[in-house]
Amino acid sequence: MQPATLKYQSQSVAKLYFIAALGLFTGQILFGLTLGLQYVIGDLMFPAIPFNIARMVHTNLLIVWLLFGFMGAAYYMVPEESETELWSPLFAKILFWIFLAAGAATILGYLLVPYATLAQMTGNDLLATMGREFLEQPLPTKVGIVVVALGFLFNISMTVLKGRKTAITLVLLLGLWGLALLFLFSFVNPSNLVRDKMYWWFVVHLWVEGTWELIMASLLAFVLIKTTGVDREVIDKWMYMIVAFALISGILGTGHHFYFIGLPGYWHWVGGVFSALEPIPFFMMTLFAFNMVQRRRREHPNQAAVLWAVGTAVIAFLGAGVWGFIHTLSWVNYYTHGSQVTAAHGHLAFYGAYVLVVLALISYSMPLMRGREANPMRAQRAEMWSFWIMSIGMAVMVLALSGAGILQVWLQRMPASGAAMSFMATQDQLAFFYWVRVAGGVMFLIGLLTYLSSFFIGPAADEQEVAAIPGGRTQRA
Repeated sequence: MQPATLKYQSQSVAKLYFIAALGLFTGQILFGLTLGLQYVIGDLMFPAIPFNIARMVHTNLLIVWLLFGFMGAAYYMVPEESETELWSPLFAKILFWIFLAAGAATILGYLLVPYATLAQMTGNDLLATMGREFLEQPLPTKVGIVVVALGFLFNISMTVLKGRKTAITLVLLLGLWGLALLFLFSFVNPSNLVRDKMYWWFVVHLWVEGTWELIMASLLAFVLIKTTGVDREVIDKWMYMIVAFALISGILGTGHHFYFIGLPGYWHWVGGVFSALEPIPFFMMTLFAFNMVQRRRREHPNQAAVLWAVGTAVIAFLGAGVWGFIHTLSWVNYYTHGSQVTAAHGHLAFYGAYVLVVLALISYSMPLMRGREANPMRAQRAEMWSFWIMSIGMAVMVLALSGAGILQVWLQRMPASGAAMSFMATQDQLAFFYWVRVAGGVMFLIGLLTYLSSFFIGPAADEQEVAAIPGGRTQRA
């Protein structure tokens, strides 16, 4: 492989964020496997790691490692897009260590201190913000997240302001600023349960089906520009259409979470109609990715990054689009809400839309930060194998959860005759599906370990050729 150097040295800051992201990703999967086993072995690791704590760590690690991935992606992309060095690489490194320390302390707090005691220790009586799913973080952690996010956004925004402005950086900034501002609703915890759930969805839904989609679109566009060589103007037009449809359908599509929390009945129609439109931007993203790959002007040596990028579009469409649409209409959601069907959608949507796009950016940029245009073909083959192993493992999990959800609805919520089966009795009937899910989780972990191993695979003998360097000098690739 040809040696390469970064266009802007401050891009190397991204490596710290990507390494932390991959480490936290591994931890998330290990806790996910623990959860899967606890479904079928109820007292596994009890009382050391109860189910509720394992689930909290699993979901919080997901959010935190993706945020590390988004930050690393921004630190890599923005200098290159803006054609200028990062405003302050030192500030980026300081924020990284603050964020990592805060995240590690929070996870240790979950594992070592009873949650109620942790709430008392961290000032939850002063401003009650704990106890809500995905937003379980103690008050100091939430404040720390805001401080780190504002510092990060200041650094990125100053870099964009002093350099070239592109559609990619503008969409990325819109997504990142939206992510930070919407997180402020996590500090609002009204006594009225309906308002509480509304504000909660303002964070959760408008993150994953709003601002995060803008970030995903900008990351995907960047990787496709770099790996296909297609004109930026063509990609920009596609990206603007995708972003427009994502915002139109995503913002009003929040209404599909308002069906049964006490809001007016018109949300059944607003939520249903606009939620039904949400697969459109993901379908457009799939067409966009294949279109760009077909129109490419050159064969980029990093074919693994191309696979991750195309995989992002396809699996995001399946997970967020198809599996989301399956149960988004109110007359279907009435039966499926909170069932394992929801879990199936959530797993595939997060994997396709956000996990894969972060891995695509890491796959493209990490070789460059290590001084080469692309990884050796042996390493790339390991990466490609990891994509298929993880994707098949995820498919096994999602199909198992879908089957469990359908049976759960049938037994617990739509009994053919007589009384509905109780929740725990229903869970006993789903054991087969839960064991299949564990098998899929083990396969996913194998795929992740295969991916991590690719970083340590060197070139094969036939790749260790001497690459010509201008000026007559030679250097090993």
